[in-house]
Formats: sequence, structure tokens, C-alpha cells
Amino acid sequence: MPESRNKFDLAIVGAGVTGASIARVLSAYKLRIAVLEKEADISFGVSKANSGIIHAGFHHKPSSLKAVLEVKGNAMFDGLQKELLFPFKRVGILVTAFSYEEMKAVEKLYDQGIENGVPGLEIVNRDRIIGMEPVLNRDVVGGLYAPTGGIIEPYRFVFALMESAVKNGVSLFRNFEVIKSRKHKTSYTIQAASGETIEARYVVNAAGLYADEVSRLFGAEEFEIIPRKGEEFILDRLAAAFPKHVLFPVPAEHSKGILVIPTVEGTMMIGPTANEIENKEDTATTRENLERVLSLARMMVPAISKMDIITSFAGNRPVLKDNDFYIEASGKAERLIQAAGIQSPGLTASPAIAEYVKGLLEKNGLSLVRREDYDPHITGPTPIRGSSPEEVDLLVGTDPAYGRVVCRCEEVSEKEIKEAINRGHTTLDGIKFYTRAGMGRCQGAFCTYKIIKLLIQELGILPEEITKRGGKSKVILRKL
Repeated sequence: MPESRNKFDLAIVGAGVTGASIARVLSAYKLRIAVLEKEADISFGVSKANSGIIHAGFHHKPSSLKAVLEVKGNAMFDGLQKELLFPFKRVGILVTAFSYEEMKAVEKLYDQGIENGVPGLEIVNRDRIIGMEPVLNRDVVGGLYAPTGGIIEPYRFVFALMESAVKNGVSLFRNFEVIKSRKHKTSYTIQAASGETIEARYVVNAAGLYADEVSRLFGAEEFEIIPRKGEEFILDRLAAAFPKHVLFPVPAEHSKGILVIPTVEGTMMIGPTANEIENKEDTATTRENLERVLSLARMMVPAISKMDIITSFAGNRPVLKDNDFYIEASGKAERLIQAAGIQSPGLTASPAIAEYVKGLLEKNGLSLVRREDYDPHITGPTPIRGSSPEEVDLLVGTDPAYGRVVCRCEEVSEKEIKEAINRGHTTLDGIKFYTRAGMGRCQGAFCTYKIIKLLIQELGILPEEITKRGGKSKVILRKL
């Protein structure tokens, strides 16, 4: 294929955790790769509204693709963290049982996990589980302990994956909503809503909630993505109910239940709900679901207080009817790989999904020649949050902007905001996800104005051009 900005060996549709993981793995090879994202920034779809859990691998049946890729993916995170420097901790998972009937379900989860190859699983009695997790309801009778479970900041993981991919030659196209494709003998022409086109020999459909629509655009398989809405509620980092582990109830038929989750950056979450809806863009939260989530979460941790809730959010999971991942070469569209139905535990499985897709592409004729200059490492931002006064002084010595705090709740400096902007995160949400500015107790009440000023200064744009998350989400609707 002739060298051209718009001609590629591979196009990946979707820049969530699945698309970013695939792009990063394949950036190690001599390929021209394009990632096509319809939103203003990466991780703005399914991946942004995520519980941030690295699952251990005991929830799914051994016959499922989910179980196989979840366990493989879990084992890859320590190495990835060393290369990409995203926030990640293996705090462990506890499944809590409050009756001897529930303990029977715990035993089944244990047996399933052992068959799946989950290391370190342990059934624990009442004394052990309370000793491990003092905030638990004293009515607990025992549970399951999975030490390989962890917590992660999902959007920072996606950003790191994509930074690594771009560093190694991948082209990222933001605001590229795929609306049409045209098949040629050895390639596809792919058109965006803006009119921009690219040409690619191979395509991976990693379009999340819209994978069914993208499949139809390529004349591939007909299937339906069912949005399953999950509402979650975030509690302040000073909440008395803060747990040491990720706390699960015994799961229901179609849901892992309402969880209590310590986040890797120090806040905590309760949720999610699991309700099938029709509108893929419905991300509203309700008081009714807040009360329901609070009630169920307090069954595990009675000290949870509504007064500690600082915000809420909802995300829609892309569910297929059989509830498993759909990762296969298309039987109808040549040189197209489907990576659809990637709901929980998709975040955990994502590194293994990328390797799986790589194998499918190679099996379908894509030549993979390793690059000699591939570098798996990136340099992450240097936050002042968590640094000692002496360390902050050293940072200020390198750049005075480290000494100007923009977000007081999350301790984010002006330097960190500027770095986010210079790395391509030019919306308020993009900066929030990259730096955590606006995620604290005041939810941006004090820092949003300062961030807007920095966006104007760094990008040379007008105030009315600033958006919350791209598109029509204008922050300032008229000239001041």
C-alpha cells in the first residue's frame, strides 16, 4: 500500500479500553495503524463509566470466553503497570456471605475459580473475614477471598495505552464517527460524519455500545447490543466506611450485585445497578436507585452514609444475548475482526483480548513483523498529590507551575493541567479524567474557572469554544 496519511494496514474502530489495548499490542509491529474514535477524546464511551475493578476470575463459567481472557488479563497488569505507570493496586476481593445458604454459593464460586485457574483463592470464616475487613456488618458468616483482585483508574489506563501506541507510530483520529464503508478488492474505504475518509486493509470493530451498528456498516454480522445501565455513587475520601478490599455480595443471576469499592485514588464507590434500557445515551441517575444502592451497600457496610456521597454517574454496558464476549473473524466481511459485547470483566480481560485479536488478524493474513525500535514504556505525569513537601519543593524548582494549585480537593497543580492539555486532552472531561481535577468534594466548583483560563491560554481559543466533552457540550454559550 502506498505511503499516505489516510492509507493504513489496519483500522481499529473505537478508542475505549478494548481498542486502545489492541492498538498498543499491534504498535510493536511494522504496521500502519489508525484508531477511529467518534468522541472528542479517548475513553469517553463505555470505558469512562467503569467500576475500576480488576476481577480475579471466579464469576464466570469455565466454558466462557470471558473466564479464559479474564484470568489471563488479570495476570498481565503488574507488567503493564511497570511500563505504563497508571494507578493500580492489588487490594484483593472479598465476596461476603450472610447466611449458610449463601456460603454454599461461595463454595460454588470457589470451585469455579479453581477450575478457571485463579491463584490464591480461599474460603474464609467469620472471624477471618472480619479481621481482614473491620467495616463489615457483624452478621457476616464468611466469604471468599481472592488476593489477585485489584483496583485501577480505568480512564488513566486507557490514556496510557493510547499514549504508548501513538508513541510507537499509531495514528489517532478523534471526532471520527464512522458512518459509511465501501469494500474494495483488498481494502475498505471508511468515511466519517465529517466527510473525512481513510483506507485500511484490515478492520477491528471495537465500537462498544455501537459495535452492532458498525458491523452493519461493513456488511458483516447482524447482532444486537443491549445497553445495561449501571448507576454508581462516589463517596468522599474521608468516609468512615472506607474498606480495604473490594467487597462483593453473593452474585445474582445477571449481576455481580451492589459492590463497595475503594478506588485506587482514595475515594470509594457503591454500585452499580444493572438495568437493561433502550437508549444507549441514557446516563441519568435517579434518587430511587440511590436509595436502593445505599440500602444494599449498607447490608455489607452499615457505616456508609448518604452525607459522604459527592457525586453519581451512570454507564451503559454493551451486552449480547448470550452474555459472553464476541471476538471472532467475521464470516461475512473479509478482513474484519469483531470485538463486541465487551462488558464486565472487559477491563480486566482487555490485555488478553488484545493478544487474542492479534492472533485472529495473523491467522487471517495480516503479516506481523516485529519492530526493532518498539518502546513499551511511557513517562507518566508527576502529580503533587501524595508527594512530600520536600518532593514538591524539588518539582517547583523544575517548574514554578507545580506550586500553583488549581484543584484543591484533589491537589492538582497548574503544571499537571498544562501537561494534560499538551497531551491532547482539550475538554473539561478529558482534563478531569487525566488529572482528577474536579473529582473531589466540591466537584469542580473552585477549579473549573481556572481550568477554562488555562485552556484559553494554552490552545489560543475563545471561551465559547470550550466544551465539557466535545460536540455540542458548550460550557460558555455566549461571549462575555
